Amino acid sequence: MSASSSTLARLWANSAVKIGATTLLLVLLLGLAAPLLGTLDPSAMDSGHINTLPGVSGPFALLDGSSVAHTFWFGADSFGRDIYSRVLYGTRVSMIVGASTALLAVALGATLGMMAGYFRWVDAILMRFMDGLMAIPAVLLAIALVAALGAQLWTVVVAIAIPEIPRVTRLVRSLVLSLREEPFVEAARALATPTYLILWRHILPNALAPLIVQGTFIAASAVLTEAILSFLGLGLPAEVPTWGNIMAEGRVQFSQFPGNVLFPACFLVPTVLAINLLGDGLRDVLDPKFAKRGQ
Repeated sequence: MSASSSTLARLWANSAVKIGATTLLLVLLLGLAAPLLGTLDPSAMDSGHINTLPGVSGPFALLDGSSVAHTFWFGADSFGRDIYSRVLYGTRVSMIVGASTALLAVALGATLGMMAGYFRWVDAILMRFMDGLMAIPAVLLAIALVAALGAQLWTVVVAIAIPEIPRVTRLVRSLVLSLREEPFVEAARALATPTYLILWRHILPNALAPLIVQGTFIAASAVLTEAILSFLGLGLPAEVPTWGNIMAEGRVQFSQFPGNVLFPACFLVPTVLAINLLGDGLRDVLDPKFAKRGQ
């Protein structure tokens, strides 16, 4: 059995990976297949169905004057929009924010961490700046950045990713500090291998496993932070269907229509839990220290 096949087998044998990956895949499929699951345009409004209760069926008026028969599985909000459709389409936005934030934070953090760990003069300057960023609460920093840059998808991703970069930088820096003293790195330097090739071919591959694990935790945090920002009215515009926006719009009438908040929450909680479970399982399998504990 090859090394990659053995790793995949150990990953699938881990219950946390199995449960987390299966749940996350199901959520992703629901988001991608939203147009096929009896949904409407998530921004479409029908004043005849304002605050419709879950399970009610009736004609939904379209902009062209026609109507379609529709069942409001999760009810309708105070604007007459179908919550079921908004929740499913909101899955796409949350997944995009989580994945994009993780990729951006890991890419920038890994680059800065390798520079700080390999070059001592860079370390002295860069890490003091990273310490300053870490002193600011992540949500507070994200709120300030969104307020300064404007509420758009890319600005929300950047605002959530920036507070995560120092954590990735510190992780990679600590790995590089130990890896740069290894014999294979010293041999590469003795052969006059360019620095960028040493970092790319010898150091980065040995840091990939911790980076993948860290990326999953960042993705979970990003999904939750985006929901917090949207719930506070500081995230994406209200017309964009996100789980946080849906809950924010439903909180005013929570006592009369609790489903407007609970239905998107029933998607948010399992998604964040699934990503964290996946990260825990990946850490147990890919991190040598944790792998040894399980033996």
